[in-house]
Amino acid sequence: MDLSLKNKTAIVCGSTQGIGLASAIELSKLGATCVLMARNEASLKEAIKQLDASFGQKHDFLVADFDNPEHVKGAIEVHLLTHTVHILINNSGGPNGGPIISAEEEDFINTFNRHLICNHILTKAVVPSMKAAGYGRIINIISTSVKIPLPNLGVSNTIRGAVASWSKTMANELGQFNITVNNVLPGATSTGRLQSIIENNAGKKNTTVDAVEEEMKKEIPMKRFAEPSELGNVVAFLASPAASYINGVNIPVDGGRTGSM
Repeated sequence: MDLSLKNKTAIVCGSTQGIGLASAIELSKLGATCVLMARNEASLKEAIKQLDASFGQKHDFLVADFDNPEHVKGAIEVHLLTHTVHILINNSGGPNGGPIISAEEEDFINTFNRHLICNHILTKAVVPSMKAAGYGRIINIISTSVKIPLPNLGVSNTIRGAVASWSKTMANELGQFNITVNNVLPGATSTGRLQSIIENNAGKKNTTVDAVEEEMKKEIPMKRFAEPSELGNVVAFLASPAASYINGVNIPVDGGRTGSM
């Protein structure tokens, strides 16, 4: 099975922590040169130190604020003047939780821009170089909510669904060029964001963090949270030559929690 990503370059968004960083680490282990993309330059410089460079890769980073689509567009366009991109990992932090009826219109607009619009900007930018190389992998980190909406995540459920539909449409159009587009759907994963959600829920319910964690784990057949590296492994496989005929799918990585196939 060909898993080698030697001589391939990957743009990895939201890659200073959590699933984004874990994905970059696993891609680098397969030989990919990774270009990390996030808003904090100091954090990007620290994240690069964690990447494997045993294949002689020269990893790099781009500073871009995903709350500012024009900033993202400018950063990727400058990079592509002198570089080819074979792999794009679209990933960005989710919006605050809450009932959909309580959401402000601005919440939807800001989240739509951060996720769908920035994904679209980056995809449009890198597709020409993927076509020229005859190799392309676009992988979107979304959420299991695209299969079953999650309670108290009204804005996220709405926008994640839109991103999944956008992705499937893109997969249908780009498959003929040997460019695949797939979605990885994380369940509860041991990241800073999950910890924040747990602490917030504990405060609302006037209970302990441990109690909230145990309640969440009961809903997962494997009775534990995922490690970020377990998501990174799936991303790295989808980016590899071995996944050449996987296109236009949603892959939950949630320990079996999602109540549908």
